[in-house]
Amino acid sequence: MKDIKTQSKTTETSIKIIHILAELDGGSLREISEEMGLATSTVHRHLATLQKYGYVTKDDDAYRLGLMFLTIGGYAQRRFDAYPTIKNTVDDLAADTGERTQFIVMENNSRVYLYTSVGQSAVETGAQNGKRGPLHASAAGKSILASLPDDRVNNIVEQKGLAKTGKNTITDKSALFKQLEEIRERGYAFNRQETTSGVHAVGAPVTDSNDEVLGGLSVSGPARRLRGELLTETLPQQLLSAVNELELYIQHSVK
Repeated sequence: MKDIKTQSKTTETSIKIIHILAELDGGSLREISEEMGLATSTVHRHLATLQKYGYVTKDDDAYRLGLMFLTIGGYAQRRFDAYPTIKNTVDDLAADTGERTQFIVMENNSRVYLYTSVGQSAVETGAQNGKRGPLHASAAGKSILASLPDDRVNNIVEQKGLAKTGKNTITDKSALFKQLEEIRERGYAFNRQETTSGVHAVGAPVTDSNDEVLGGLSVSGPARRLRGELLTETLPQQLLSAVNELELYIQHSVK
């Protein structure tokens, strides 16, 4: 039992080092040790092992995350049977709208960007493949929540809370459930500066042949441009058309 606990603690320490390297965008042994509150000799052993397997690189005195994470991430990304079609749909929608388009999935009750693409007029919003965040604070995330039973949504809220990530994020459970009902009736969700200040988005759920939600497709862009009829009518119609085509392919082609 003691060996199992020791191994678990060792793994946890390595994972914490990985997260610190991501937060610091790399750092020296001393900087990492100070962040961890551990002796440099201890941290060095973990870094040496991570470096051996390609998860960490070292340039001069700076340790950084290695591209092995990209290798593993690519595998995880492509384990979705419909990934090639999802990618094509996201790329096509980005080209059609000129904006940033993304497909997100739910993992451990959080949203994860499976794939993103940028159109001709897209601006940087901080979204990238693999980025995580709360479901309730994004258009695609809310569309996924609206596709789940109320008791499941309630469990997610109880576990994750309703953190404020933008100036208009929903932080009240009653208000969230009211909006989810509106999303179910309408078929798509809006994000008006709920994830990031200055950014609007519209998102819709994508389901399989059993009506199980697979993820959410969304289009986002600057609030000064995505407003009025463009936000409430034009983009939703483009989005729903893309979702319909994607669902048809998934229902008839993915085994």
